[in-house]
Amino acid sequence: MNTKRSTLIGTAIAVALFQQAAPSLAQTATPAAEGVVEEIIVTGIRASIQQSLEVKRDADARLEVVTAEEVGKLPAHNVADALRGLPGVNISSSSADEGGFDEADRVSLRGTSPSLTQTLINGHSVGSADWFVLSQGNNVGRSVSYSLLPSELVSSVEVNKSSHAKLQEGGTTGTVNIRTRKPLQFSDSLTVEASVGSVYSDQADQYDPQLSGLFNYKNDDGTFGVLLQVFKQERSLRRDAQEIPGGFARITGRNADGTLSEVGINNPDLVGVYAPGLVGSTLFEQVRDRTGGLLEVQFRPSDNLTLGLSGFLSDMDANNYNRNFMLWGGSFVNIQSPQPGYTVENGVLTNATYAGVAGRNYAVYDMIYREATAKSNYITFDADWQITDSLRSKVMVGTTEGKGTTDRQFIAEVTTNAGGGASWTTHGIGSPLDWNIGGNSTPAGVTSFGTWGNQQVIATDQEDWINLDFSQDLDAGPLTSLDFGARFADHERETQSPEGATPGDIWSDLQNGETAAYPSDFGSTIGGSFPRDLWYFTPAALKEAILANSTWLSDNDGPTGRHNYGGEWKVTEQNLAAYVQANFAGDAWSGNFGLRYVNVDQEINSYQAVASAANADVSSLFGNWIYQDTKNEHNKVLPSANLKFNMSEDVVFRFAASQTMTMPDYSALGASSWGSDLNKTGGGGNPNLKPVLSTNFDGNIEWYFMPRGLVSVGAFAMDLKDYVAFGTETRMLYSELTNQLEEYLVSVPVNSNGQVTGLELVYEQPIGEWFGFNANYTYADGKTSHTWADGSHNLLGTSKDTYNVGAYFENEMFGARVNYSYRTDFLIGLSGANPYYQDDFGTLSVALSYKPTEWLNISVDALNLNDPTLTYYQSAFIPSSFYSNGRQYYLNVRAKF
Repeated sequence: MNTKRSTLIGTAIAVALFQQAAPSLAQTATPAAEGVVEEIIVTGIRASIQQSLEVKRDADARLEVVTAEEVGKLPAHNVADALRGLPGVNISSSSADEGGFDEADRVSLRGTSPSLTQTLINGHSVGSADWFVLSQGNNVGRSVSYSLLPSELVSSVEVNKSSHAKLQEGGTTGTVNIRTRKPLQFSDSLTVEASVGSVYSDQADQYDPQLSGLFNYKNDDGTFGVLLQVFKQERSLRRDAQEIPGGFARITGRNADGTLSEVGINNPDLVGVYAPGLVGSTLFEQVRDRTGGLLEVQFRPSDNLTLGLSGFLSDMDANNYNRNFMLWGGSFVNIQSPQPGYTVENGVLTNATYAGVAGRNYAVYDMIYREATAKSNYITFDADWQITDSLRSKVMVGTTEGKGTTDRQFIAEVTTNAGGGASWTTHGIGSPLDWNIGGNSTPAGVTSFGTWGNQQVIATDQEDWINLDFSQDLDAGPLTSLDFGARFADHERETQSPEGATPGDIWSDLQNGETAAYPSDFGSTIGGSFPRDLWYFTPAALKEAILANSTWLSDNDGPTGRHNYGGEWKVTEQNLAAYVQANFAGDAWSGNFGLRYVNVDQEINSYQAVASAANADVSSLFGNWIYQDTKNEHNKVLPSANLKFNMSEDVVFRFAASQTMTMPDYSALGASSWGSDLNKTGGGGNPNLKPVLSTNFDGNIEWYFMPRGLVSVGAFAMDLKDYVAFGTETRMLYSELTNQLEEYLVSVPVNSNGQVTGLELVYEQPIGEWFGFNANYTYADGKTSHTWADGSHNLLGTSKDTYNVGAYFENEMFGARVNYSYRTDFLIGLSGANPYYQDDFGTLSVALSYKPTEWLNISVDALNLNDPTLTYYQSAFIPSSFYSNGRQYYLNVRAKF
């Protein structure tokens, strides 16, 4: 990676634009003639900020808003990145164990996990999909993958921090509602826009195209309109890392048969001490190719009826190749004594050297190439009918589906470096481990070959729904209107692993296949001393050898079929809801009170491994299985109340109280037990989990001291009953290595209780006519009654401190915006049997724009300018991984005709 060159490119562009802006600045700043009133027209960034604050101010509930112009001007290229700077909003880049990336993918609110935040589009659900195989099968939440949602589609995004009865249930801590553009909202009868650009990823050293277009037509009468938006966006990723899969584990000092080993006899001081099971030099490369569009049609046959039809599709190809050359501590630390001079600190074997033992493998090397896709789509029909002067109804019917697939996994797992010995030195979470392995690290040093996961994975997320909403205006003193309605939804989330290939003699072909080398600058930005001069089989060589020497089977149910029942499960939910909400208003106050009744029928299907085929319902090459079916019913009346009081012309006080309910993650309910043969850990579901019921309180004071100016102070509290945490238990699972059931330490979701209390501070102020500044800070204190394996009571996803600082400049021709976002460390979940965390990190982004004419706009966005290293850890003394993704630079030329 040429870091200096990439930084200079961004700096040069910024300086050039600023130099061009200077004369315009000087001219515009000339004082108006005495006695002349100068009209100031606010557009662009300033207009969007003002509009967002006006919507926030007028709302009865706690609301944050990002408008379309603001999305266009923010350094953001999906909706999650656009929300990063809002108070109380946290973003993360992954949903399972795929590690940290450079693009925001999940959104959460107020120190909680993304699964407790609901995402809607135009007020309805959207089927989500993931490209990563574990997110498709073993770790499936209720959050939406924002990598499928480009910011170009957005008219506005509303973040509801307080609930009200007519808002769809499912967001314990809040709801994000993405609103798309509608054709009859456009001022002109014909609008055509096109955007052509490129993104440069400096670590991948690759330029990729970014294309989008918009066509909107509405007739002169404003009774018919059609909008079409399309996008084609490609991006190359390269991620350098040191990974420690499964974390550190305690040294047992025993052989595989349970007898005392050399370590147990000669080094009893090491028994119970933590040591790495695997430490890897990890290179990940991927191309994300996102294609899709949005079609909106509106027809107004009469003044009191508007009909709408909407269709959306986002299809992302996400083929990826992960190479992980690993010191294999699990093969020797329990049975071989380190050489004298080793050190133990804080219960961790921090420095150790192992002499080579003939025939013993000290390294294992995984090369995993996956062909993966993720798709999301919906079709909706809606009718907005003003039945009478005081009664209005809106009907919406729709269907949505998300589908994530891993069609094939081309995997080589080889053992190598036999007899070479190994060594390592840890540095806590400050920097990666220094480690080394003796012996032969070339293809000639391979001692054994294996392949696993040669299996198809198909994950679908589908929902059909109908919403019926009514609003009746009233003139009954402070009671101004009554909202009431109902909703029915049929939702199904399913993961299948229907077929696969039986491997043959792959190694005979592969060992002579084409190889390539790690990049010469691999790992240069994360530090540490570990193997970097490494080889790997090219994706083509790996794919060709496996295809040529594997038999793809279609006999899914037979005893010789590769139907992986342990990777299959389904959760079906039928949701019926009804609500009534009374809206009130007085001279200086307004608010609402409502009740929402929710009834959810669940059916959960999965499989459990058994030892004997005689006791099994189904069998395959992955063992014997019995079918499990669990049915649950949950119903609850959820009250909510919101109060807004205008303390003065510019000061608003708000208070909100509500109960909200969220179902547990789909995989937490349904996932069949799965395990890793390398470290004998795994995970599984619990179909008896109860939904999370949260009692929420929120108070806020907002001072709108000038246009685009705001100071606000707020506090919130959430009491989470039946919060979902994770414990561990021993389960008998099928081992592909031994073809029998073995003991695995499995992470299992359990109900617990949790609490979150916090504080939000916001300050926004324009400086003169063209400049402005914004800052916000969120404090969240989350804890659970559940005790994790490390003795903590942390809540999943809770960063104690989050803040955003930004500034902007804009005149008629030039615009610039800079933003820095930071969050402290937070608990992610379990890696194997160990809780693991993401360390604190911050990201710096810059957006520049130049508008030489009314119809042309040129923009440059620079993301992750500080090139943060994303660090994960098991404890302060035990790291889990270090990731570097580099910087991204987007250049776009947008024309409006």
